[in-house]
Amino acid sequence: MTYTTPKTIVVIFGATGDLANRKLFPSIYNLYEKGELKDEFAVVGVARRPLTLDVFRQNVKDSIEENIPVPQKVDEFSSHFYYHSSNVNDRTSYKELKDLLDELDSKYQTEGNRIFYLAMAPEFFGTIAENLKGEGLTSTSGYSRLVIEKPFGHNLPSAQQLNEQIRQAFSEDQIYRIDHYLGKEMVQNIEVIRFANAIFEPLWNNRYISNIQITSSEVLGVEDRGGYYENSGALRDMVQNHILQMVALLAMEPPIKLTTEEIRSEKIKVLRALRPIDESEVHDYFVRGQYGDGQINNKQVPSYRKEQNVDPKSNTETFVAGKLLIDNFRWAGVPFYIRTGKRMKAKSTKIIVQFKDIPMNLYMKKDNQLQNPNLLVIHIQPDEGITLHLNAKRVGQNTQTTPVHLDYCNNCIDGINTPAAYEKLIYDCMKGDATNFTHWDEVALSWSFVDPISHVWESQAATNFPNYSAGSMGPADSEKLLENDGFQWWSVSELENK
Repeated sequence: MTYTTPKTIVVIFGATGDLANRKLFPSIYNLYEKGELKDEFAVVGVARRPLTLDVFRQNVKDSIEENIPVPQKVDEFSSHFYYHSSNVNDRTSYKELKDLLDELDSKYQTEGNRIFYLAMAPEFFGTIAENLKGEGLTSTSGYSRLVIEKPFGHNLPSAQQLNEQIRQAFSEDQIYRIDHYLGKEMVQNIEVIRFANAIFEPLWNNRYISNIQITSSEVLGVEDRGGYYENSGALRDMVQNHILQMVALLAMEPPIKLTTEEIRSEKIKVLRALRPIDESEVHDYFVRGQYGDGQINNKQVPSYRKEQNVDPKSNTETFVAGKLLIDNFRWAGVPFYIRTGKRMKAKSTKIIVQFKDIPMNLYMKKDNQLQNPNLLVIHIQPDEGITLHLNAKRVGQNTQTTPVHLDYCNNCIDGINTPAAYEKLIYDCMKGDATNFTHWDEVALSWSFVDPISHVWESQAATNFPNYSAGSMGPADSEKLLENDGFQWWSVSELENK
C-alpha cells in the first residue's frame, strides 16, 4: 500500500503532562527529522495551565533536547506548535479552539485532517469527545480521528459505558485505542516470524509445541504512580491489554490478507476462544503477588505498601502469573503461561515457545542428562531479536549433545536504533492504518476474561502480602503453576547460561 506524506493537525489534550513530554513530542519530532512529516502539519497543545506560546514552544524544545541525542531541526519543528489553554468542561473554549484549527488548516494546508490525542485521565474521554462533536471541530472536509490511551474503563461495564459515550461523537473506524506494545518492533515481528517462515508455521500448533511463556518484568516499582496503581494493579495495567494482545498475535490463524480488518478478525477469534475462568477456579489458574523490601542493583528499596500514595494494608497486586488455555483446534491442550510484575530481577519482555521433545531420545547431554528442549525466544525489550535454541554434537569422540544458539539482534546491527513504539503508532494513525490499534471487540473480550479474576481478588484479601522480595522473579506459587504441569519458567539467566 502506498501512502502520501501525511498532512494533519494533531491536537494533544494534556500537552503539559508527562506522556506528551517524554513520548509524544519526541516521536513527532523523529517523524519530522526523517522526512515522514513535511511542512504541512501543526500540533496544538491543550491543557488547563495558562502558558504563553513562547513558553510552550520552549517546553517542546526542552523535551526534544532531553530525549533526542543530537536534534537538528528543533527551531523549525517547534514553530509548528501552538497552545490553547482550556478547561475541558468549558464549551466556549472549544469554539476558540475551532477558530484556531480553522486558521491553522489554512496556514499549513492540512486539508481539514485532524487527530485528537487524549493524553489525559480516562474520566475526561467522553466529555472531550462529546464537546469536539458538539462544537463542530470534527466537521471538516478531511478526516477526524480520536486517539485514546489505556486504561479503557476499569471493568467491562465501565468500558461499555465509556465506549457508548465516545461512539456518540466518533464512529469505530475513527477511534484509535493505542496500546504501545503493539508498536514495538518485535511484537509486530511475531506475524512475520510465524507467517513468512516455512520452518515455523507448520509446527505452530499443539502437535509440536508443548507450551508458550510470556514474561514482562520490570525493575522499577510504582514510583510516583501509587495513586493510579492502587486502582489498577498488574492485572488491569498489563494483562488486560498488553499481554492478551501478545497472546492473540501468537495464537491467531493466518489472515486472508494483511489488512486491518482481517488481522483484527483473527485476533478476535483467539480472544473468543480463551477458556473462561470461573471464580471458583481462579486460584487454580492465577497467582497474585505484591513486592516487599529487597535489593536491586545493590540498593535497598521499600515494599509496595511503603510507597507514596499506597495504602499500608493494600490488597493491590504488583505481580500476576497465569495459565491460559485456548479452546480451538490449533491450540487445544497447549498452556500459555503469562507473568508480569514490578520490582523484579531484570527489565525484560520475552516470549518463549517451547517445542515438544522428540519421541525417542537417542542423544544425551553430559552425565546422561536429557538434552535441552528446542526453544524459540522472541526478545521484545530491552533487546530486540530472536534466538533459536538447538542441540548439536559435542566436539570429540562421543555422542553427547551441547546446546547451541542461533541469534538475531534487531537493534544491534550497525548500532541501529529502531523506531520507538509511539513514533510508529502516531505515523500509522496519520496514515489511517488501524492495524496496530485495538478494536472495541478486543477490549470487550479482554475485560470479559479478566473481570472474574479481579472480582475474586478484590473480594478476598490476600493474607500473605508481601509475598516476594524486590529483586526476585516473583512469588514461589508462580513456579508451582508450571511445575504442576511438568514445566518450568525459563528465566533470563538460565537462557543465557545454556
